[in-house]
Amino acid sequence: MTVTKNEHSIDERLELSMLYDFYGALLKENQRRMFEASILKDFNFSEIALDEGITRQGVHDTVKRAIKKLRGYEEKLGLVEKFTEQQKLIKQLRDKLEAAGMTDNCEFQEIYNLLEKILEE
Repeated sequence: MTVTKNEHSIDERLELSMLYDFYGALLKENQRRMFEASILKDFNFSEIALDEGITRQGVHDTVKRAIKKLRGYEEKLGLVEKFTEQQKLIKQLRDKLEAAGMTDNCEFQEIYNLLEKILEE
């Protein structure tokens, strides 16, 4: 069975996009191109195959290998998990400042603004 462009759920696409942000540079150039086209740009395998001059199965295999590599990097390095945990902690800090009414204090307002800036990035 070949994968169609709709097989990946929105949550999975979000996960894969995040993994790609962290580890995409470690993929081979052809894997990056086909992963981006399939997962990030939502092209189907036939469209990518035509563009790349290979078969749909070749695209499927390349994208599947890229996904496996990205997940393997995360399993070994855990950068996305660490980043996600840091984002949660920053939100908790921001929420505690808000709840304590500290956002009116100039010093705490500066800290609050820094936390907001980190969350935006």
